[in-house]
Amino acid sequence: MPNQSPSGPPMAASPLTRAVLEIDDYVAGIGWDQPARLFALVDTAQLRSQEPGLADRLGLGDEQPAGTLTPIEQEELPAGSPLDEFLGTIAWPDAVAGCALSVERLMLPPSAETSVPQGLSEAELTKWVAEHPDRQEVRMTVAVLRDGARESALRLREKDSPTEVLTGSDLVPGLADALAATFAE
Repeated sequence: MPNQSPSGPPMAASPLTRAVLEIDDYVAGIGWDQPARLFALVDTAQLRSQEPGLADRLGLGDEQPAGTLTPIEQEELPAGSPLDEFLGTIAWPDAVAGCALSVERLMLPPSAETSVPQGLSEAELTKWVAEHPDRQEVRMTVAVLRDGARESALRLREKDSPTEVLTGSDLVPGLADALAATFAE
């Protein structure tokens, strides 16, 4: 992925926040209606010393600040496989400091949650949400590090702008837990 432009993530942000915003910006450039995308997060200095050819192909020069994380997109996730089942099959090599996932979902505002019909199957609930007039499309980019650090970025399709991206460490706790489990021994 190219380095961030001056309008990219603030340099004062943590390396994990910068990586999440870099991934969000990269995926935003591809557009909406995309499959989930998985990324390994590696220490940039370690990548430069151990894989100089790859670092050169990624455009990673020596000017990167210490502690910088480089996202490396993984192969496409298998179609039709439930995300939680797929994440349960992942084992990362030691060189991977963390991982991130970018996925699109439909979301309802909290005010709509009281009107959800009871007793729906998962397929029926998915259809009900997809047809709800207040639904919103959201792209969630969630990252975790081996040490337990977490960060998320949320982008609404209707407010598709880098200045409208919401970040926080606990915005999507279930997905962060699932990603953290990929590092469990």
